[in-house]
Amino acid sequence: MRYLPLSDADREAMLARIGVPGIDELFAGVPRAAWRAELPDLPLARSEMEVERLLSRMAARNVAAGSVPFFVGAGAYRHHVPASVDHLIQRSEFLTSYTPYQPEISQGTLQVLFEFQTQVAELTGMEVANASMYDGSTGTGEAVLMAHRITRREKAVLAGNLHPHYRAVVENLAHMGGHEVVALPPVPVGEDDVLALIDDDTSCVVVQSPDVFGNLVDLKPIAEKAHGHGALLIAVFTEAVSLGLVESPGAMGADIVVGEGQSIGNGLNFGGPYVGLFATRAKFVRQMPGRLAGETVDAEGRRGFVLTLSTREQHIRREKATSNICTNSGLCALAFTIHLTLLGTAGLRTLARINHASSVKLAKALGEVPGVELLTHAWFNEFTIRVPGSAHAVVEDLAAKGVLGGVPASRLFPENGHDDLIVVASTEVNTDEDRAAYVAALKEVLG
Repeated sequence: MRYLPLSDADREAMLARIGVPGIDELFAGVPRAAWRAELPDLPLARSEMEVERLLSRMAARNVAAGSVPFFVGAGAYRHHVPASVDHLIQRSEFLTSYTPYQPEISQGTLQVLFEFQTQVAELTGMEVANASMYDGSTGTGEAVLMAHRITRREKAVLAGNLHPHYRAVVENLAHMGGHEVVALPPVPVGEDDVLALIDDDTSCVVVQSPDVFGNLVDLKPIAEKAHGHGALLIAVFTEAVSLGLVESPGAMGADIVVGEGQSIGNGLNFGGPYVGLFATRAKFVRQMPGRLAGETVDAEGRRGFVLTLSTREQHIRREKATSNICTNSGLCALAFTIHLTLLGTAGLRTLARINHASSVKLAKALGEVPGVELLTHAWFNEFTIRVPGSAHAVVEDLAAKGVLGGVPASRLFPENGHDDLIVVASTEVNTDEDRAAYVAALKEVLG
């Protein structure tokens, strides 16, 4: 009765009020083929202790990122998050705050979002940033829709090395909206033909740097070609720490910058929740999705914060809304802002240098393993190697030896082959012992 509080009399009263004689008639609209004759094969009632014990056994089957040498990236990265970040975000005034529907009441929340926007704008080299998106992939989809509104065109060109999950979101939105997407195949080595596909019908070009194979991309010639045809350049990143060392997308000519902020302040968490970063030029601000927190003064001249821009379907007619983003990643954005504030400019640059140095050490060591070829030549903290035989089998064998050695490219692009490629990431959390363990395990696996 604790979880099913209705009695038979309660159910009969509800059915009578609805006007049907019984449960079967209530679900008459459901096809009989979809009805279940029996209960699903699931455990029946258990005590709280039994449930906790059962779920703990199930959770123990996972290999946690911090329990073994960990070199997995491909869009989500393991970094050290100071204990102070988790402590601060769990203060009740932060943990319980939600979307500021009545924003002027939520001055603390709005100030945090304002500081977050400032940090994102400075990181990306852009003039304005919004108060977060759900994640990098949905942010990329929204960026493409924004470009269509600005250019009044409907064709997006996607670089081949855009993360496949980001591509899938863009293609799904394009399918539902009747827009055109031209997506190039992945190119682990060398450059794709994205420049050749830009024409006067192009709304935007979407390019990731560092890309899904770890390659750093010079965005300047792409921006120049796109602007020459009246199109926009959307620059995408999945590793926010890279912006502490790599030239900003804004400085290279990007019109919209979007990416994943999980690397700063947020753990892996088995895939979420994460926080999408979104920034653009000031002249495009009214087409930007999501919300924008701004600084102002009240009637008595005191500093205050307001929700400056929020052209969502909750606040405006649906046909004039700039997105369907009806909330933001407020708590994850707060964690991002606290961590980045603790680092400061010099700290972020130092962290980025440590990441790059860690990956260089690993790449050099792996490249000396017989049969292994290093494919990436300019990277931040992630690169791609070629191994003899099946990369999937190699990764599984490494895991059996207690090393999570990366992501098989065939898992990312199953339809494009690349069965012998592994995408490897190394961050500041990886030690010399971790790298030595990887090399030793790989030598054993390859025989």
